[in-house]
Amino acid sequence: MHVPADLRYSVDHEWVRIVSDGCARIGITDYAQDALGEVVFVEAPEIGARVEAGSVFGEVESTKSVSELFAPVTGEVLTVNEDLETAPEKVNDDPYGEGWICEVSIESEGALMDASAYQALIED
Repeated sequence: MHVPADLRYSVDHEWVRIVSDGCARIGITDYAQDALGEVVFVEAPEIGARVEAGSVFGEVESTKSVSELFAPVTGEVLTVNEDLETAPEKVNDDPYGEGWICEVSIESEGALMDASAYQALIED
């Protein structure tokens, strides 16, 4: 599984990339998309919604199951990846790039891990 060193990770298999001062881009990890199988629908949070670290903020539906998304940070949703409405498979094809889910202003972080800690988690 690909685990980019420049990202932070949650135990719920979301990743966080700081894209500007106080703004985080969020998606699901390569491990998560692989476990889900073919993604057919992504329910992202609404722009302007407030999300709390550790709370549900959306869903990813695959041909195998529906999985909740848990916010890795607390803040306000600034933008969502609208491309996922018509091309949810981007989550499978490029989970750390075009398959991102939303961007959130960071008020506080949840319990995030660096790449080596996340790698150890998924290898257990």
